[in-house]
This record gives sequence, C-alpha cells and structure tokens, in this order.
Amino acid sequence: MITVPPGGPRTKPRALNAALPLARGALLTVYDAEDVPDPGQLRLAAALFARLPARTACLQGRLVIDNAGDSYLARVFALEYAGLFDVLNPAFARCGLPVPLGGTSMHLRTAVVRALHGWDAHNVTEDADLGLRLALAGYTVGDLPSPTFEEAPARLGPWLGQRTRWLKGLVQTSLTHGRRPLDTARSLGGLETLCAVALVPGTVASALAYPVCLVAAAWSFLVLEIPAAPAFLDNLPTGLAITLFGTGLAALVLPALAGCARRGWGDLAQSVPWMPVYFLLVSLAAWLALIELVRAPLRWNKTRHGLARTSRSGRRARRGRPATPCDTARGPDGGACASA
Repeated sequence: MITVPPGGPRTKPRALNAALPLARGALLTVYDAEDVPDPGQLRLAAALFARLPARTACLQGRLVIDNAGDSYLARVFALEYAGLFDVLNPAFARCGLPVPLGGTSMHLRTAVVRALHGWDAHNVTEDADLGLRLALAGYTVGDLPSPTFEEAPARLGPWLGQRTRWLKGLVQTSLTHGRRPLDTARSLGGLETLCAVALVPGTVASALAYPVCLVAAAWSFLVLEIPAAPAFLDNLPTGLAITLFGTGLAALVLPALAGCARRGWGDLAQSVPWMPVYFLLVSLAAWLALIELVRAPLRWNKTRHGLARTSRSGRRARRGRPATPCDTARGPDGGACASA
C-alpha cells in the first residue's frame, strides 16, 4: 500500500501511475475498492495468460451488478452490464476488435503497460483511453469469464455524477485520439476503426442526439400530417428513419436480454422495456458531460459505495468487517487497488 504524492490531477489514473513502478510481477490487476471478485479470478487470469499469445495484453473480467433489487436505476444498470460484459465484450474479443475496458477487473501484462507509459492521468475514463492505445499498439484484449461483483448507484444523484464522468472521459478520449484521425484509422484498420468510433465518440453522440430524435419523431408522427407517398424515393426518408429507430432500439435491448438469459436473470428481464426511458437519463448525463468538459475537465465525480441494501459490499460494510488494503487505499485520488 502506497501514498500517492501530493499534486494533481487528483484522479485514479494518477494513483495507478504512482503504483506502476513498484509492480514486481509479470502481471498486474486493477480492482476498485468495493469490488468482490470471484475467489479464483487471479489464478484463472494467470492460467489464460500462460496459454495466450503475447499480443494479448489484457484480460477483462465480467462485471456483475449485485444490488439490482435496490432501485429502478440499479436494475437497469445491471441490464446494461449484463449486455456489455456477457454478450458484447466476448464477441468483440473473439473477433479481435477493440474491447471497452471496465476500469476494474482488468488483468494486464506489466511490461506492456510500462511500454505504453502507463495511464493518462488527465483522462477521467482512463480505461477507454488505455483500450484504444492497446489496439493502436497492435495488442488485443481477451475476455475473462470470471465475475466481479460491483455495487451500482441506486439514487439519481450519484448515478448522474458517475455517468457524467464516464461520458466526459469518452469525449476526452475521442479528442485525444482524433487529433490525427487518418493516422489513427490506418493504425487500427478499417473494421477496428468503425468499432472504435461506435464505442467511443458514437456512445456520446447517440446519447446527445437521442432526445432530439425522439422529439422530432413524435412531432412528425403525432402533429404533422404525413401524406401518402406512392413512389419509392418519396417513402425513402421515412422508411430509413423508422429502420434506424428500430435497429437502434434492438441494439439497446437485445444484448441486455441475451445477458439476462446467460446469467439466468428471468425476473430482471422484465425491466428491459424500461431501457429506452433509462437512456433519457444517459442523454442528460451526456449534456452535463459537455458542460463539465468546459468548466471542470479534470473533476473526478466520486461515487460512494457500501450503501446498497442488497450488494455484497454493502452487507459486509454493515457487518462492520475490518477494512482491507483496498478499502483504505481509496483516498482522495479515486481509489484503486493494484496487485502484481
């Protein structure tokens, strides 16, 4: 356990950079302070690294929200994570595409992280930035089929602060790697570039545009009169709009449904129809992220944990268990536990 030297920025990646020179093992793992990983996760990661080629520089564990019973927000957050970590990430990894890292339960080759000069201390989603830099350097990310249980914010205020930081960091990552877009595209490759654009700037752009598109669609179909258009080209704009809306909605809910099926969450699947409403809150966070990017680009909106009624970390906190090194290492810099 180390104390991060005084100074700024007061971010999690700066804390990780302070610990990186002290890592002595060939592998290092990043956990958030409140995480409850599967007991065999570290051994499984080490065994997979021993079998995988050296170009696989990172294994991303599967994050599971375990306080879904606390609130509507926690339930839909759990659906999001089920779709991302049990469906989309394994598919991206299998295809050799850039994988959205989770910021925790990341198992990395120490030498590769050092060769990339660690984390960007000025990026508030250092995981997104590191994932792109790994891809640009020719490395791949693998899926680690081992759960790590996390606590989701159950109230709107903490959730909004966390999601605003995440989206602000995606904008920062987009600006960093978009300074020379042609060079970035050549380094990544065609399909990899499309994937990166969809996952990083595309996530923010879709959240920003979502309410605008909803209002425009509602105005067109409920207020304006849409005349019959017998010609194909006359029908094309309306047809494209309906098709895009349908495919976008499917892309939102189908991974969540598949994730529920894989995790055996039949009861939770009933909340999937609420995801389009939930995405309005994501849009609000995206607009707040743009404001914060201008006014406070390095602000790290901290999220309090151990408060949930149904999470493992919350139950352990209420029992008054002794603090672990990860608990006490939280500190002002965002809190992270790195084990090598």
